[in-house]
Amino acid sequence: MNAFSSLTITLSILLGAVEAHADAPGRPNLVIIYADDLGYGDLGCFGSTRTVTPNLDKMAREGRKFTNFHVAQAVCSASRTALLTGCYPNRLGIHGALGPKATVGISDNEVTLAQLLKRQGYSTGMAGKWHLGHHPRFLPTRHGFDEYLGLPYSNDMWPHQPGAKNKAGYPALPLIEGETTIDPDVTAEDQARLTSMYTSRAVSFIEKHKKEPFFFYLAHSMPHVPLHASKAFLGKSGKGLYADVIMEIDASVGRILETLDTNGLKENTLVIFTSDNGPWLPYGEHAGTSGPLREGKGTAWEGGIRAPCVMRWPGKMPAGSVCDDFLMTIDVLPTVAALVDARLPKKPIDGLDVGPILLGSLGAKNPHDAYYLYYGVNQLQGIVSGDGRWKLMLPHSYGSLAGKPGGVGGVPAKSQQFTITRPELYDLAKDRSETTDVAERNPEVVKALLEFAERARTDLGDAITKRKGSGLREPGRVEATP
Repeated sequence: MNAFSSLTITLSILLGAVEAHADAPGRPNLVIIYADDLGYGDLGCFGSTRTVTPNLDKMAREGRKFTNFHVAQAVCSASRTALLTGCYPNRLGIHGALGPKATVGISDNEVTLAQLLKRQGYSTGMAGKWHLGHHPRFLPTRHGFDEYLGLPYSNDMWPHQPGAKNKAGYPALPLIEGETTIDPDVTAEDQARLTSMYTSRAVSFIEKHKKEPFFFYLAHSMPHVPLHASKAFLGKSGKGLYADVIMEIDASVGRILETLDTNGLKENTLVIFTSDNGPWLPYGEHAGTSGPLREGKGTAWEGGIRAPCVMRWPGKMPAGSVCDDFLMTIDVLPTVAALVDARLPKKPIDGLDVGPILLGSLGAKNPHDAYYLYYGVNQLQGIVSGDGRWKLMLPHSYGSLAGKPGGVGGVPAKSQQFTITRPELYDLAKDRSETTDVAERNPEVVKALLEFAERARTDLGDAITKRKGSGLREPGRVEATP
């Protein structure tokens, strides 16, 4: 094959992707699979040697692997808020990880992805960890989902968590169907069935609604500690409990993809697999790995916010391709809205349509000028340029193991606190591991990103500099539980 022929074929493929975006069916099905605390380096297609993930690896071959996909914050409730609303979670008053005693949750005034799709005639279902408020008014069935089965918050908010000694005074962990508690006291045996239970619900939902457009959100409780695998997978990996858990999640993905394929839904279903944040490193052998990235969950470093991501949409996404563009979960809702020709929420959201990037369209560019990295209770900790090259870490404190090993047996090791005292600049295009501060060599870049930081503070505020933003909205609230 000569160079001209090769170029012609390449251009044909790329132009086909452009046409695919323009001709995308008006109502594709959507399945989002959201793992909990899965690390960037925990999938075979992302370089893992500890875990075996043949189904996700196959999904990457049939779809696209996204190497630069990020969550809005590296913690449970905040991350899920961004995914489902297209907003930075702090804009909506959701911070951190809401516990059993929380009196806030997602507001009735916000529009979720499920509500947006329901208005377009979709059937909507969810199984797994919700974590946007556990009172009835906050549950999935009040926010666009036709059905729900799962836990209202994290599976470690549980009196039997190893090493916890019930310090937080957690009540028994409930399993909820719709808005009814069907198991008031989840046991270790129950936890071992969670992955399989959630997967079976997803499979039955798909089969039930295969003749109509549908959206299913599968939010796995694993591999968040405490780790549990079913009898079919316990010890199967030969590499420890964490690897067993990942093997079962991978098998779950395989079951769902097979269900789509055998029901003739493959070509008209966009499947997204990713994680809510990076690995919870203090848990050591019960935690995943960030691979080449710095730090993990609970930080604004890449190991905390960059998640492994694989998407599949045969005939629309170029098979076996890799996307290196910086993307974030806030972009999912507006992108899906564009694909199904749905109106965006009336209230401002932060995400933008990145469909051309997802589908590999020729010349596609990220439409953002910058992304904001918040953590804690409205702390602005970093800014990333829209093209994803430059990342400015602002002064703040964070926890780290500082190279020391994590804990064993599900009991975490203690982290140390470190403080960034002046802005540090990292060139992610050359240094994704964030090893070298290049601020002094690039003062103009620092200046530009600091201007974006000021824009963020004006809009969303910043607890570190004691700024109150003009664009903040109230979360939903209920009376405190006695």
